[in-house]
Amino acid sequence: MGTLRVCFHDNCFDGAASAALFTRFYRDRVDPSVEVKYRGMAHGPGEVFPPGVFDGDANAVVDFRYSSDPQLTWWFDHHVSAFPRPEEEAHFRADQSGKKFFDPQAKSCTKFLARMCAEHFGFSLAPHRELIDWAEIIDGALFTSAEQAVALREPALRLMTWLENNKDPALTERLIARFAAAVGLAEIAAEPWVADPLGPILAAHQKAVETLKERCRIENGVVTFDVSSQPLVTYNKFIPYSLFPEARFVVGLSRSASRAKISVGSNPWLPRPETNIAKICERYGGGGHPVVGAVSLPADDLARAQEVAREITEELRRSR
Repeated sequence: MGTLRVCFHDNCFDGAASAALFTRFYRDRVDPSVEVKYRGMAHGPGEVFPPGVFDGDANAVVDFRYSSDPQLTWWFDHHVSAFPRPEEEAHFRADQSGKKFFDPQAKSCTKFLARMCAEHFGFSLAPHRELIDWAEIIDGALFTSAEQAVALREPALRLMTWLENNKDPALTERLIARFAAAVGLAEIAAEPWVADPLGPILAAHQKAVETLKERCRIENGVVTFDVSSQPLVTYNKFIPYSLFPEARFVVGLSRSASRAKISVGSNPWLPRPETNIAKICERYGGGGHPVVGAVSLPADDLARAQEVAREITEELRRSR
């Protein structure tokens, strides 16, 4: 029995869905008996792929940045900031394996991966249509309104929130397995191992709404907030737009035990701005998409994080 290591964007609906679809494809088309081992990946300062991470007979990265490690076999991503350095992009461009795919125009890695599997390998992931459609909505911010994104009534949005708050890798793997089996999202959301912890998570979500009501300020179309002194590491990024529908951009600062994070976004319910947020974040060692991105700094470098947040805020206030 061979082994497959799948690295995916952790605490992310699109990351988990991509991991599930790749697992389904690999088991159906490459090796039905493969043992799959997962590893959630988080963006941060410095190298994000630790030595020895690609320890499978085959290794895949989905919905996360590129690595030129010769042990990386498969890669699917859609982030504009997929390549930390020019040499990584050059390595990808020179690859002739036919197993590495990139489209920065794709709204979700899940739908992009499904399309690549169909176009290049003749493999249909149609049984996963519900999962694919919701990954596209969630990662592409295609919600009908900010209220829908914050109310969290739909099962997919509850699973999204559960994933963002889950700290147990074994439970994330359990969810990936349910996704891979094409189980309905409402059925998964109702299962006790999801529904029971979701109660406190949703209560914390409501508290986060109240906290951001107190902390958010808007000036020249940019909402800012700093919750680095609060126990608010995870929050729904659409809350500021529900509070200030007229906002063009949001810049938020939070801090966990491992990092200080500056989150930057643009209002998906207003015309798309010319400003490329990923490029702004890249200047500070971060990245993302043209419309949303982030910068991570060491947790003990809060003063620098606050300075970066101020600089980005001032640049966005001057933009059109």
